[in-house]
Amino acid sequence: MVAALVRLRLLVLLGSLKRSIGQLIAVIIGGLYGLFVLGMVIVGLFALNLAPVEIVRTVVVLAGSTLTLGWAILPLFFSVEQTLDAPHLAVYPIPLNKLLSGLLISGVVAIPGAITMVASVFTFGSWLRMPGIAVLALLCGIAGALLCIMLSRAVTSAAAGLASGRRFREAAGILIFIPLVLLGPIIVGVTSSLRHSADALPSLGDAMSWTPLGAIWAIPSQVALGDPLGAVLRALIGAATIAVVFLVWRWGLSRALVTPVHAASRVRAQGKLGLFGRLPATPAGAIAARCLLYWFRDPRYVRQLVIIPVMPILFWFYSSLTHFHALLLWSGPMVAFLLGVTLIADVSYDSTAFVLHVSKGVPGRADRWGRASAVLTFGLPAAVAITLITAGVSQQWMLVPGLLGLAFGLLLGGLAVCSVTSAVLVYPAPAPGDNPFKTRPGANTALLGSTFLTWGVLALLTAPEIVLLIVNVVTGQLLWGWIALVVGAVLGPISLAIGVRIGGGILDRRAPQLLMQLRKDA
Repeated sequence: MVAALVRLRLLVLLGSLKRSIGQLIAVIIGGLYGLFVLGMVIVGLFALNLAPVEIVRTVVVLAGSTLTLGWAILPLFFSVEQTLDAPHLAVYPIPLNKLLSGLLISGVVAIPGAITMVASVFTFGSWLRMPGIAVLALLCGIAGALLCIMLSRAVTSAAAGLASGRRFREAAGILIFIPLVLLGPIIVGVTSSLRHSADALPSLGDAMSWTPLGAIWAIPSQVALGDPLGAVLRALIGAATIAVVFLVWRWGLSRALVTPVHAASRVRAQGKLGLFGRLPATPAGAIAARCLLYWFRDPRYVRQLVIIPVMPILFWFYSSLTHFHALLLWSGPMVAFLLGVTLIADVSYDSTAFVLHVSKGVPGRADRWGRASAVLTFGLPAAVAITLITAGVSQQWMLVPGLLGLAFGLLLGGLAVCSVTSAVLVYPAPAPGDNPFKTRPGANTALLGSTFLTWGVLALLTAPEIVLLIVNVVTGQLLWGWIALVVGAVLGPISLAIGVRIGGGILDRRAPQLLMQLRKDA
């Protein structure tokens, strides 16, 4: 049974690579980049043979702790590919323990899991001068990688049930995710504060070695330092961590098999149309109303709204850390950029419900305008407000016009580019009501190529605003900022109008093909 699940995982991955040549090219590029990074990590681990034991201990423990923390946090925001998820397997009489084993091994053979496993195993390369320690490091590397994979599954399983409720979708999602997003800067801040001491990093490494994040990674170094008792205690901490994570994962998976994640329905009183009664009674207005409801109630969209309140906090933190206070001002354009490229997944999120657009003959231009208008409704005020507020906090008003021009260009230009790309390409996305933290097979690789293409075209569209803003910064003359604002306010709407026209025409021709692709991915 376990072998069958792993074989199914590999077959699905192989099938996802055969969907299009563009996707295959994206996979190759991403794979080469991943191999390059992995190679550099392995070379660095072997190079640690020349360093003292204390330095090896500090590097391995801190790197392992960071890796484990990343596997715990990143799945909440960037998703972990779960081909064999609970809702699809709930109808099969698979024993829970065998299912857990199969999912664990399938996670190891997936691309992120495989890279993590290889990098973790090669920690033995840092101890080649001590063969016995090298063998112990190899075993600890395997245990650490398995902990990372189980931790990601446990976090997503536990969070999936929370994310399916209506209250979470409408408000609590942002409140819950904000502390998690800020956890990284908090850790960086603590680490930066410790750097003022000569023993900062070794002390931090020693502290992390007593935590669930770093205990497993510290076992070989404790033995190498002649501290077998410390190694045993850290092994107990690591074993307890694996046991707790496994139990949480088992509980979440068993709960999902009995009660799969679903979207809670909400029935509105008769005669109350809500946004549909307030927006224009046109195809574009109806689509805009529907998209706005999704943005503030669908957990797949709510996750993306986290960037609006969190981005200024992140930029404020890093500006304080680097003492480069002007960095705070860039949070407005960054929010505009991130919101502008969100439409790249909009049609994919519709899933098979896109059949309503096709069957009703919705004009492609109306579809494009409706989706873009929904983002502009809150995206444009958010970008302007953040830019003005951050300028007031930093007391640097000279760059405000240029930053606003860049924000307009990024938001409207991003919507323009995505209006075209989302009419050409769709990728496997979580279905409505599905686990919002799940990524369907092939989704990451399919999205990679279209994302790079979108960013490249957007960089060309906003090149005038970028150049004018740079001139404004270098010369200190406010006139260039005002010119950038005018250029952004003029070219942005023009780009959006052109993008909607082109994307709408493509959608008119390709709507049936997109629907077939969405049905295949459902």
